[in-house]
Amino acid sequence: MRDNLVIVESPAKAKTIEKFLGKDFQVKSSFGHIRDLAKKDFGIDINNQYKPVYIVPDEKKKIVSELKKLKKQAKLIWLASDEDREGEAIAWHLSEVLGLKEEETRRIVFHEITKDAIQNAIKAPRSIDNNLVKAQQARRVLDRLVGFELSPVLWKKIKPSLSAGRVQSVAVRLIVEKEREILSFKAGSSYRLTAEFWFTDDKNNKVSLTAELARKIASAEEVKELLTLCQHSEFKITDLVIKPAFRSPAPPFTTSTLQQEAGRKLGFSVGQTMAVAQKLYESGKITYMRTDSVNLSSLALNTAKKVINETFGNEYYQFRKYKTKAKGAQEAHEAIRPTYIDKSEVTGSGAEKKLYELIWKRTLASQMSNAKLEKTTATISIKNSNDLFKATGEVIKFDGFLKVYNESKEEGIEDREKTILPPLSKGQLLNYTSIKATERFTQPPFRYSEPSLVKKMEELGIGRPSTYAPTISTIQQRGYVVKEDRPGKEREITVIEIKTEGSLTEIKKKEKFGKEKAKLFPTDIGMVVNDFLIVHFKDILDFNFTALVEKEFDEIADGNLVWTEMIDKFYKKFHQKVEKSLELSGKTTGERVLGKDPVSGEEVIVKVGRYGPIAQLGRARDDFKPRFAGLQKDQRIDTISFEEALDLFKLPRTIGSFEEKDMIVGIGRFGPYIRHDGKFYSISVKTDDPLSINQERGIEIILAKREADKNKVLKKFEEDKDLQVLNGRWGPYISYKKKNYKIPKSKNPASLSIEDCMELISAGDKSKKSKKRK
Repeated sequence: MRDNLVIVESPAKAKTIEKFLGKDFQVKSSFGHIRDLAKKDFGIDINNQYKPVYIVPDEKKKIVSELKKLKKQAKLIWLASDEDREGEAIAWHLSEVLGLKEEETRRIVFHEITKDAIQNAIKAPRSIDNNLVKAQQARRVLDRLVGFELSPVLWKKIKPSLSAGRVQSVAVRLIVEKEREILSFKAGSSYRLTAEFWFTDDKNNKVSLTAELARKIASAEEVKELLTLCQHSEFKITDLVIKPAFRSPAPPFTTSTLQQEAGRKLGFSVGQTMAVAQKLYESGKITYMRTDSVNLSSLALNTAKKVINETFGNEYYQFRKYKTKAKGAQEAHEAIRPTYIDKSEVTGSGAEKKLYELIWKRTLASQMSNAKLEKTTATISIKNSNDLFKATGEVIKFDGFLKVYNESKEEGIEDREKTILPPLSKGQLLNYTSIKATERFTQPPFRYSEPSLVKKMEELGIGRPSTYAPTISTIQQRGYVVKEDRPGKEREITVIEIKTEGSLTEIKKKEKFGKEKAKLFPTDIGMVVNDFLIVHFKDILDFNFTALVEKEFDEIADGNLVWTEMIDKFYKKFHQKVEKSLELSGKTTGERVLGKDPVSGEEVIVKVGRYGPIAQLGRARDDFKPRFAGLQKDQRIDTISFEEALDLFKLPRTIGSFEEKDMIVGIGRFGPYIRHDGKFYSISVKTDDPLSINQERGIEIILAKREADKNKVLKKFEEDKDLQVLNGRWGPYISYKKKNYKIPKSKNPASLSIEDCMELISAGDKSKKSKKRK
């Protein structure tokens, strides 16, 4: 029996905390209980924070009973859930379920799991902050109201199994609007001129210099005129500017900036970043990972100073105090940093080591000196022309924080390699080796990646640190958004060039463009749902409304707003709009009429059907039944052409025969296929086009599938054709009458007899019945 019972969320956190407390303290993890009840009563989905497990009712009662038993044995109960609103709500719920009295309950919070932090928290306990609990409850209720009322509207007006949410729908809107902006973009071209100059220095050495024309030229004719002039012109350095510059380090990580930088530098998804950070926090290696703050504690500042001075020297240290810029920051504690800044490495998985190193470098760099640079710009004139060439260079005079860390650039921000210019002087004459004009096209807006979407949501005030990862995960799980790579396309560009010896030349080259990696694309259903919500619930999808709601949650957390009044004010207007949309709006499918079939004269339509995007030939009439065809994976309702849609109705088509049976190519619910002798063989759209695949290729696909199936079957039994030993994704198993059974590792699958198999099947059936009874 111990006098003090400390309750936390997870086993990992409990294990770390227990090391820093005396024998009078027992630390208990109630993760299963918290996960089950918090989701039911508070709408807190903590699957993204902790390893999900299924808690059946009997087990839940057992956990609660155990906690109540331990409560009776202890004099004081310490609720040590996380310090944010979700954590406060969890502490409140535990207090309610366990029937804790105020005099026997202590609420403690800590930003890091270290000995000092835990012991200081024990010395300064507080009561549960009911304002934080109410703020979390307001969020849960409002989000449930929006989701529960909007989702049935989507089921009736678009298709079943759809959902909507206050934050998720706004995130989808951002991605849809970005996609439409890209689709409507018209690329323009211009020419960028680059010159290779040379001169002889004092030691008679030939020195090279690269410069770029200060403007872009719109047409090839104008380029040719200028290059013809340059062939016999004089080039002179008319101005030389050398000026100092500096670069400052970025502040320590917040949740948002950690997600962005881990995505750009490490290739982590937002969810992966938070999962790894959670493990680092619970094992006492970093401070709490859900925060808007860029502040560092006095202890952290002093430790950073000591590490920098000892490792790099006094000249590399510069004290910095950062201020949080994020509006309505939920937490006012500390930035994400290592708990022990003097440790540059930690043990753990590869992902944990990489993320820790990133956090350590960013924290240390934030307290280091500016990098000192010297920028040189040379202006080069062309005789008999007003055009100028510019040569720029940059030299790092003192690396400062760059010795440890260099923040990655956002996509779309040009980061050309910095060159070092040779010694130059004003009035110096130059010779040219070549002057090249390369055609360049304007770029469309960049699609969102997970990190850039987090940045945009933060800028607009949509969501909070704890909601970014779940929101981005949800919109992908719902099928409104996909994250994928897409290959680029080829286009022709013109290159016009003159050299010292020779005439002007013009050549055509191919360049690749539009390649995408790990970008977020809206699906057809995502676009249709977004358009419907924009028309009928514009306020809910308004960026300012979403940000205003977040501010109101902050007001509730500060005790300045009554949460029930806030909900009541919102719901009255919102419910009226729901009723109105159900009454007045018609069925929405995102339908586009592309034209009329030249053969039948029927309309060619694309829209969202029951199982996804489809093309439809003709409208249903008493005397006419329309034809349907599924869109291919890379086709979209918004962009598919009339000709492409017509091609879909060429399927199913017969491509020949094999083994005296027809091979028929078609597109089904799960993609393109070949049907042969009553069996289906999938066609990969990455390698084959169902509209152009021929007989020879069809036979290859069938034979390849047969070979794969042959290798899949390890053993058959003539006595019972329903019984097979197969090789699956997770290893060998027994298949019998459409049921699968595990094969113990101690057994050799290839040597199993029919008796051995039936014995394993019988044991498996008994095990399944036992689990059902439980």
